Amino acid sequence: MRRLDKGAPLRAAMRAAGLDIPRLAAKTKDVDPAGEGLSRSLVGFIAGGGKTAREECSDRAAELIAAALDKEVQDLFLTPVFTLTGSTSTRGTQTDERSATELPARLMDQAELSTFLRKSRSWIDKQIQEARERGEIWPGLIYVGSSRRFDPHAVLDAMRKQSTAA
Repeated sequence: MRRLDKGAPLRAAMRAAGLDIPRLAAKTKDVDPAGEGLSRSLVGFIAGGGKTAREECSDRAAELIAAALDKEVQDLFLTPVFTLTGSTSTRGTQTDERSATELPARLMDQAELSTFLRKSRSWIDKQIQEARERGEIWPGLIYVGSSRRFDPHAVLDAMRKQSTAA
């Protein structure tokens, strides 16, 4: 997920709740069903306004911060059109508001797919490896010569099916 307005709504919600970064981090532990919460440093990166601030965070981090502040996620973070579990990064506002009809009609290389899905290249490698270990081919993976190409439609369809089955 991506912070709204460079984190200004998040910092305003923290001020309104009377929470600083360490207290917000502690409160995320209270609202986390697993009891783990977020570290002070991660909350600082997400809530910060300086050079080290992160514009993007995982869905889980955004949900815990919003719950700790008793706010809706969409009040603090830009929510994507489709949800991808375990994402650690997102792309900018224009692409987040993309509809399914705006999907590219061409094959993508791994770097393009990584940016498109808001996933790391290593995440894609891990998914391909896990599929290979199960004796499957990762959906949308096509070999063109010795290079890998991906059909973004097939990848998204498979990810949606996987998230509804979970």
